[in-house]
Amino acid sequence: MEKVLRVAELLEAEYGLPRWAHEKHRPIDTLVGTILSQNTSDRNSIPAFEALRREYPQWEQVLRADVRRLAKTIRRGGLPQIKARRIKGVLAEVKRRNGKLSLAPLARMTPNEAREWLMSLEGVGPKTAAVTLIFGFGMPVFPVDTHIFRLSKRLGLIPKGTGYERAHELLDRLVPDRKKVSLHINLITHGQRICTARNPKCGECALSRVCPSAFRVAR
Repeated sequence: MEKVLRVAELLEAEYGLPRWAHEKHRPIDTLVGTILSQNTSDRNSIPAFEALRREYPQWEQVLRADVRRLAKTIRRGGLPQIKARRIKGVLAEVKRRNGKLSLAPLARMTPNEAREWLMSLEGVGPKTAAVTLIFGFGMPVFPVDTHIFRLSKRLGLIPKGTGYERAHELLDRLVPDRKKVSLHINLITHGQRICTARNPKCGECALSRVCPSAFRVAR
């Protein structure tokens, strides 16, 4: 945990202290937006979400939408047929369970209960559930995306052989609640700019002094 805190502090010195006002974001919007972000970048998923909301201002309209038309609307996000069916299925199940298209009942659950509830929806994995909870409800959970997964192994925060779901469990326990938003956002930024999958810029890295992989990652 000491190393996690040191990494968080170094990244905050480098990129600042990011904040997120979850009250401004509807959880159902966050859930759908995160589904759209699966297997693609923000550069593609954000325009896809914006196109979706322009075409279907109400989520009830998405429920009634033709899958092919919906897929065409979100095609910028990649895997449009899969994601169109997934979004419609998730929304239908949310409405069936809660009586309306709202995730409000999750606010009364513990983070673990809410995570299990979300992950019981088809197509919702640990990252999608965690992103929905931290950014939609302000719950103290730690989402792990591909950048965080890669950096956590390089930094030695988790063992190299750790699987994706296990990484969520380990990092959720390791990262203090007060640092979960900051470290999540800053690790992603660092992974995009400096500690890239190929040819990481170790000479420019603010974490090189605490990284056992510095200057050793294959280029």
